[in-house]
Amino acid sequence: MTERQDPIHISPYDVSWPEAFEEQRVRIEPALLPWLTGPVEHIGSTAVPGLAAKPIIDMLARIDSYDAAGIEQTMVALGWVHAPEPGDAEARKWSFCYPDAAWRTHHLHIFENASDRWPRLLAFRDHLRTHPADAAEYAELKRSLAAADAHDRPRYRSGKAPFIERLS
Repeated sequence: MTERQDPIHISPYDVSWPEAFEEQRVRIEPALLPWLTGPVEHIGSTAVPGLAAKPIIDMLARIDSYDAAGIEQTMVALGWVHAPEPGDAEARKWSFCYPDAAWRTHHLHIFENASDRWPRLLAFRDHLRTHPADAAEYAELKRSLAAADAHDRPRYRSGKAPFIERLS
């Protein structure tokens, strides 16, 4: 696994984030079409208008089977890097980054359709889109976690988890 080089930095919302998502979606979706069970979705904080976020575009795709052959080769041919994360195999999930794992601008999460995790990601995104007070509280939480240690990703993730669980 390639070690992350980018510090955790929370940026003000950038109106170019939806366009950055779309630039990669139009490349990925047709290539993954043989496996997809739904559209490639923009998830995470960059998918919530007005929400401060790490400037990394999170994307979600769903497939019938985690054991599908050919996905890694397809993504690599598009310039994406397979970047397994802790727990991916147990979650029956693939992780890919663009343009590389250490300094990514995009992160694609490919879930097996049967997973119970991807619906929660969409529910959390949709909740934040329609509840600005919760989005503001989430932004403040992320800023405080990043300020405490911009390189401790496990701490950052675990610090956000109770908030996410409560709302999704």
